[in-house]
Amino acid sequence: MTTRPFKVLGIQQIAIGGPDKARLQRLWVDMLGLEITGSFRSERENVDEDICAIGSGPFKVEVDLMQPLDIEKKPAVHATPLNHVGLWIDDLPTAVQWLTAQGVRFAPGGIRTGAAGFDICFLHPRSSEEFPISGEGVLIELVQAPAEVVAAFAKLEARPN
Repeated sequence: MTTRPFKVLGIQQIAIGGPDKARLQRLWVDMLGLEITGSFRSERENVDEDICAIGSGPFKVEVDLMQPLDIEKKPAVHATPLNHVGLWIDDLPTAVQWLTAQGVRFAPGGIRTGAAGFDICFLHPRSSEEFPISGEGVLIELVQAPAEVVAAFAKLEARPN
């Protein structure tokens, strides 16, 4: 295996799905105190979501509360309560190219703009004959980290322990 030409910097988000996001808001917003910082609605992705936040600055982690626009359509964002985990990546195009060459299976759609405005793509939760490496049941979103996040994580790495 060749040297990995990119870094996973940290958790960018967790996405939680349910048939009714108001029920999710009751726990995450009303009880736990997360702030709703945005929303996203997409017919293509079959999702109506509220974007919440834990923490601040470059170490802020999104908690996306999602419900399907049509409960009968795919993708079924509510079918797995922990829908996916998002990872900050320092160089998304390089990561996708290298991971593909290593046999990692990606979900259809390629690199595109996600709900929070960052470039994203997804590792498929199931492998195939052609691509034997997958999320093993977990959908994983790779998210292009903006420059300030890359710099903040670099400062963390540079600190003496």
